Amino acid sequence: MKVRINWLQNVAFAAKTDSGHNLLMDGSPEVGGENLGPRPMETVLAGTGACSAIDVILILKKARQNVTDCYVELEADRAATDPKVFTRIHFHFVVTGKALDHGKVGRAISLSADVYCSASAMLAKTANVTHDFEVIEG
Repeated sequence: MKVRINWLQNVAFAAKTDSGHNLLMDGSPEVGGENLGPRPMETVLAGTGACSAIDVILILKKARQNVTDCYVELEADRAATDPKVFTRIHFHFVVTGKALDHGKVGRAISLSADVYCSASAMLAKTANVTHDFEVIEG
């Protein structure tokens, strides 16, 4: 896997991924950013949420669950001093579907957390990672 990061201006950078996608990132105004894109650590957190959500959807599809919507909200704390690593990350999944099995939803989230999601596994080296979920009929 490769990514190229190009400096644009001040503390704004554009990432070009191996898969051909572009991502604009910018630092906070406190360090000279102009709010042109998400902060780099926000993209780390977003990528981790997407990594886990992909796992959950794929696992639930294999379990023949009729999922109609899924989102995950992540909340994180960072260390006060450099390097300001994540110290706590909480995932809150909301899975909507028809006659979903709560046990299968919980198991899908656990499998993502414990087996499949490489992003959250890396972050769990410095952060206390927790999960919860709710299931909505629909």
